[in-house]
Amino acid sequence: MIPRKIIGLAAALFLTACGEDPNAPYLNFAGGGFVFNYRNAEAFYGFVAKPVRTLPEGGSIEAQFEVPGSAEPATVTEKVVAGQVQYSFKSPNLTGIQPKHDYKAVMRLLDSAGKEVARYEQNFHTDVDQSTMPNQPLVVGPGYEKNPDLKPGTLN
Repeated sequence: MIPRKIIGLAAALFLTACGEDPNAPYLNFAGGGFVFNYRNAEAFYGFVAKPVRTLPEGGSIEAQFEVPGSAEPATVTEKVVAGQVQYSFKSPNLTGIQPKHDYKAVMRLLDSAGKEVARYEQNFHTDVDQSTMPNQPLVVGPGYEKNPDLKPGTLN
């Protein structure tokens, strides 16, 4: 039989390990990158944010995406939901994506008043040249029907 002191010590250590580290970041980038959807003639980039510790109640997460050829980033905002294990963000459809160029994504955690609590940045790049994308969708509709407006020789 295991002595009660050992069980008590093990339980105390377990409960201590369950506490949050106040020095840990609130959020981590958990993957992301560029998506070139040739069927729909769309290109964008995005990422997944994973909470590492409890996020402020009533807060929001703002993602800012560098847009090729624009001085202003594209901004997407999600409300913080208690217990949510990840948040997905994607830029709007983009044109002018250059290969081997870093595009900056900024993730900001805002409190309920809109004040910045934390800020994280990550660069994303692609080795694919967007010039290989068709200039119009190859398919349309939920059944991926061939685009009736597609004319031979007009893919790019």
